[in-house]
Amino acid sequence: MDLSDNSLGRAALLARVLSRHYEVELIGPAKNGGVWFPLRDLGLPVKLFPWRRYPGFACTARDMLKAIEGDILFACKLRPTSFGLGLLGKLRTGKPLVVDIDDWELGFFYHTDFWGKLGRFLNLSNPNGLPYVWLMEKLAGLADAVTVSNRFLQGRFSGELLYHCRDTSALDPARHDPLKVRRRLGLERKKIVMFLGTPRAHKGIDDVADALSRVRSADAHLVLVGVEKNFSFPEKWSAVKDRTTLVPQVPFEELGDYLASADVVAVPQRQTSDTEGQMPAKIFDAMAMARPIVSTRVSDIPEVLSDCGYLVEPGNPQQLADAIDHVLEREEEARRKGQLARDRCVRLYDIKVLEERLLSVVSKVARKSS
Repeated sequence: MDLSDNSLGRAALLARVLSRHYEVELIGPAKNGGVWFPLRDLGLPVKLFPWRRYPGFACTARDMLKAIEGDILFACKLRPTSFGLGLLGKLRTGKPLVVDIDDWELGFFYHTDFWGKLGRFLNLSNPNGLPYVWLMEKLAGLADAVTVSNRFLQGRFSGELLYHCRDTSALDPARHDPLKVRRRLGLERKKIVMFLGTPRAHKGIDDVADALSRVRSADAHLVLVGVEKNFSFPEKWSAVKDRTTLVPQVPFEELGDYLASADVVAVPQRQTSDTEGQMPAKIFDAMAMARPIVSTRVSDIPEVLSDCGYLVEPGNPQQLADAIDHVLEREEEARRKGQLARDRCVRLYDIKVLEERLLSVVSKVARKSS
């Protein structure tokens, strides 16, 4: 886990739930030197350590092991910098270890050609390089308990399924002004198609841009929320550049304001080894905020959304454009769908559901070790 990037999101979610019942401290390396910006005000104790390549990371690992003091260890990535350190901590202290798996780490490595795989396998100086991550997967059974974020991972590693639940009392459309962000961005009269999160190819960002060029509504405007500082418009986006607004990473406390401004939230995951073991957290954010969601038939998305969203085939910009047009042209239907999505989120994916299941896992581990 890297505390300076979006891998902190899942760890922070679990940590905040556990902090209601236990003393919780987060420990991990930070490649960019600080806590990930959207969670900079996390409100929990955090110990940051320098991220280095080998052999320098050996010193970081030593210092992290010295800092481990908990009665229960919780690793939040199946990587050497998280689960690997957790295993060493378990061996050193005898404390039980829980591992949470929210991505299929090997899937990220496998999404390349032969030479790409070979280069990654030989990248031995990277503490989270392919050979080390492969080893972590083989050692996953050494954990005292496993939690996962989707059914693909549950089938691969077993464990308790814990979706990315949300605090639906905080992410409540009644608490957010839909015009606040529109005025700030100067988009009061536009139909906002929103994409949340770091724009990556496997998340379908190119499909969104392509779809925007095909939608019938001249007022449709794409808003990308969570763009990194070094992001630049690809040449292939030239046709929609003037109809796209880039918003940098925003604190989680402001997420509801941005979602409230959206007419439709696009989550067009592609079907790749990157996404096979992922369940996009932003779907739960949009559901909690009663936003109409257009997504793809990938991973657990059809099950989670059920009939509360609009699904298209992955990698199909024309279907995506048609679905966006459908939402923008049928406002009342879209509003009802959004409300159904919120009702489903409150019932099945509220943070209270996560709290109950997570505490059950931790209590079982604690009883076994006592």
